[in-house]
Amino acid sequence: MRHNKVLIIDDEPELRNLIKRLLELEGFSILTAGNSAEALEILNKNEIDIVVSDVRLPDKSGLELLPIIKKQFPLIEVIILTAYGRIEDGVNAIKEGAFDYIVKGDEDNKLIFVVKNAHEKVKMANRISHLEKNVLSKYSFDSITGSSPLILEAISIAKKSANSEAPILLIGETGTGKEVFAQSIHYESNRRNEPFVAINCSGFAKDLLESEMFGYKAGAFTGAVKNKKGLFEEADRGTLFLDEIGDMDIALQAKLLRVLENNTFIKAGDTKETSVDVRVIAATNKDLKKLIGEGKFRDDLFYRISVIQINLPPLRKRVDDIKELADNFINIFSKKLKKNIPVIEQTFYDKLCSYTFPGNTRELKNIIERIILLFDKSTLTASDLTLEITNRLDEYSISKPEKLEDVERNHILSVLKSVDNNKNEAADILGIGLTTLYRKLNDYKLTEE
Repeated sequence: MRHNKVLIIDDEPELRNLIKRLLELEGFSILTAGNSAEALEILNKNEIDIVVSDVRLPDKSGLELLPIIKKQFPLIEVIILTAYGRIEDGVNAIKEGAFDYIVKGDEDNKLIFVVKNAHEKVKMANRISHLEKNVLSKYSFDSITGSSPLILEAISIAKKSANSEAPILLIGETGTGKEVFAQSIHYESNRRNEPFVAINCSGFAKDLLESEMFGYKAGAFTGAVKNKKGLFEEADRGTLFLDEIGDMDIALQAKLLRVLENNTFIKAGDTKETSVDVRVIAATNKDLKKLIGEGKFRDDLFYRISVIQINLPPLRKRVDDIKELADNFINIFSKKLKKNIPVIEQTFYDKLCSYTFPGNTRELKNIIERIILLFDKSTLTASDLTLEITNRLDEYSISKPEKLEDVERNHILSVLKSVDNNKNEAADILGIGLTTLYRKLNDYKLTEE
């Protein structure tokens, strides 16, 4: 941990000690060196915040030492001491990356002022670095829990694809973690320091989605009182994640295809092209080839966005991961809700593993959060699942021998119940078209239920 450490490099002991005393009175911890070799040895063994170095040193000049320090220790700020009449040394030092320079003979207060300012910059840089590490850790592939072959295969393809500029299509049911994968790909890529922007294409009407994606000029239509930057511009040099691309209006698909092919578009109300550099990751829970056959999705766009396809398995096909996922969510929500992590009996896991999870990992996460929130027990068993969850688990126990049509009928009923009978949302979760859902409701005589 850093403790406001300053390294003073000067071959004059009297000056070193004078600066040392001045800065110690201001609360800084001081180390000293008489030459560049000694200084580099100290830098390699200590966490230094600031270096104050004379230009003239016996073995290597401060100007020669400066780029070495900035390359090996980029978060360290360097202040150069110059002789009176050698202002050009200070100017050259700033050009090479020094924070500032001090002319020997300047008032003590100036040195203190410059060192304190440099220290504020160091603290800010360290905070930013810490936040960046947290973000990279949160969205790294290591954050994706599971060791089943299907999820490991998806992670492997995603890792190999991260530094490619080719579009990626993520295919998976609702709740399988498509956005988590998209974020992990972005933060593993060369674009990690640029924006990651996401939009759900199913949440907007065509005109609104076009405005969100591409923006518009003031006066383009009634209500457009000022220029609006679209998400493609917001994501410039970064990544744009288009979730549920299968719901995008086919007319808007043509404009998207143009951007993917030419990296340009014309926003509403404008006559000039806007150029962008964006990597697109798309996701869907629909069968896009089926939509192509129905005239609802462009085949040329499909082949453009699916250069790399990654299939994300539903949770029912990675049952071996449920225990690991549950443990992870239990730890997360216990800490978040400031509760002791409970002991989990095997019956609890058995009950979870017997359920088909139509909402996949997201549903498991919600179940665990609700249980941790509602129960204050040191041990969790199957009986600690809520009545609603228990009923659903019992209905869909994969060990219960049932006819296939009964399983499907009950599954449709469960999904409809979980979304308050919203047919569109249920069809999305089931991975079927709305027409197919209505046909099955009629076949199973569920229209009145």
